[in-house]
Amino acid sequence: SGIEVRANGTEMTVVSDRGQLIDADIRRKGGRITGVDVYSNNRLSKSSGGRLRKKAVDAEALAITEDGTAYVSFEHRHRITQVDLTNGRTRGTIKLPFVNELGNNAGVEAMALGPDGTLYALTEKAPPNGQPFPLYAYSNGAWRVSARIPQRGPFVPVGADFDPYGRLWLLERATTPVGFRSRVRLFVFTAGAAQEYTMFTSLPARYDNLEGISVWQDPSGKLHITMVSDDNFLRLQRTQIVEYTVRE
Repeated sequence: SGIEVRANGTEMTVVSDRGQLIDADIRRKGGRITGVDVYSNNRLSKSSGGRLRKKAVDAEALAITEDGTAYVSFEHRHRITQVDLTNGRTRGTIKLPFVNELGNNAGVEAMALGPDGTLYALTEKAPPNGQPFPLYAYSNGAWRVSARIPQRGPFVPVGADFDPYGRLWLLERATTPVGFRSRVRLFVFTAGAAQEYTMFTSLPARYDNLEGISVWQDPSGKLHITMVSDDNFLRLQRTQIVEYTVRE
């Protein structure tokens, strides 16, 4: 459901909607991914180490700072917490930035950390009457609405990340009778306004249920976006890692 790629594209951390926190090495040949080697698998747990129960384990979004501070958002029992990446223990629940009237499966699906450490969040539930999605920003112990993301068609936010230039990359999903569609939009924020660019839109069933996105830069300065799909633990779906190189 969530992914962060680090170390110039050679390591990743992912979370699943059954509360697993997984670290893995990414094997490459000629820049392309050839395999993934898991070296750590921790179950998300309470701060005491006790197990999270039933609907409390549904992790959706993951955001990690350069110093290793990590945040995870959860659905069903909606909340945002810090998480210790070494053992999966959660702590320091952050109060939600909205009245919790969301459906069980429509909470904070996308989170990203800005260049100054501000935590940004978007809900999967679309506002009524085509109104824009509020982009919530958390800093100094308080939330604010920093921008509004226009609704474009049936797509809803499922993943987000900032690149080294402070631009927001937003992964969105739409569900069709023949499969999922994915879209990535890029937002450049200037003086309170947002310039918007659609980077790609997939055909139905081109990819599976892409939900997590990570933007990273290789040693040559090229940007890459790496996405992961949530197979909902169904045999008809697949866990995929999909990666694009960005041409500026």
